[in-house]
Amino acid sequence: MLKQTYLVKNFRKQCVMIFIETISSNLLSIPLMFFILGIVAGVIRSDLSIPESIGNYLTIYLMLSIGFKGGVTIAEADSVDNNMWILISLSLILGFIQPYIGHILLQITTKIDIPTSAAIAAHYGSISVVTFITASAFLKSNQIEYAGYIVAIMALMEAPAILSGLHIAHRYAPSSFTNTNTTTNSASSHPMHKIFTNGAIVLLLGSFVIGWQGGAGGMEKMEGFIVAPFQGMLSLFLLDMGLTVAKELGYLRKFTIPLFLFGIYMPLIGAAIGLSISMLLNLDLGTGMLFMTLCASASYIAVPAVMRHALPQAKAALYIPISLAITFPFNIIIGIPLYYAVASRFLG
Repeated sequence: MLKQTYLVKNFRKQCVMIFIETISSNLLSIPLMFFILGIVAGVIRSDLSIPESIGNYLTIYLMLSIGFKGGVTIAEADSVDNNMWILISLSLILGFIQPYIGHILLQITTKIDIPTSAAIAAHYGSISVVTFITASAFLKSNQIEYAGYIVAIMALMEAPAILSGLHIAHRYAPSSFTNTNTTTNSASSHPMHKIFTNGAIVLLLGSFVIGWQGGAGGMEKMEGFIVAPFQGMLSLFLLDMGLTVAKELGYLRKFTIPLFLFGIYMPLIGAAIGLSISMLLNLDLGTGMLFMTLCASASYIAVPAVMRHALPQAKAALYIPISLAITFPFNIIIGIPLYYAVASRFLG
């Protein structure tokens, strides 16, 4: 009994030490320091800003780079990991289930209305591409490899959560669900069309396929564009994200403590589910850590765009800040080092 207690305490001590070391190195990473600089600049009301056109270019660059690299990784592999199709299937199922978990927790702990609860829950079943890119850059800085197919999984996890969020609203508050067919017959106005033609998804999957087809030869031609400048582009993008987060901080005054805490513990629940699946499939450290990050992240681009159109009664002043101003900074600053520390103990 004493030996078992000692082993548990020693295990916890090792996890804490890894976390402290990891978060220290993460806080000193160049991209993250630019992210913090952006938040500080916004809080002190500096006139520092990134033009919207530049921000859009940085987004396109990052999507293209991460997708292309993932495709090349698959092309260079001797064989596709047998876990790939299993993980893809589980990811899609998880994308459907997580919003229901979030919705139930919100209904138990808060008094927010059904449409807003459904919209918030959909954010937490979906993913944050920027969080994923930051985590993959973190792994690269630590020279840890991961399976290229995780990029495809990232792109596929966006849609299921949105479908679940809309289903929750339609089932429990039918009057809040916009029937787009009554306003226009155009397919482009339908929420489902917005999901599957989302620019980030199209670019990610398209770049992934191109990288897969191009292989090592394609990477040799693109290396000067997508490898060397990547850290600089990511730093500039995170600076812009820091400025954006600072703009949303004022809305947090409207948050209740349970709603604020939801933005912290819901990612941890997602990460725990991701770790369980990673252990079940015996994933490597890098792939498992990235999958945990995907399960823990919350969308703040694709999901808000769809929810604003499909659920106009949902309060954007709640569902946008909770993902962007609470969960996103938490994941970038604390979450990624925490997920790595835990993954290194269970998957390393």
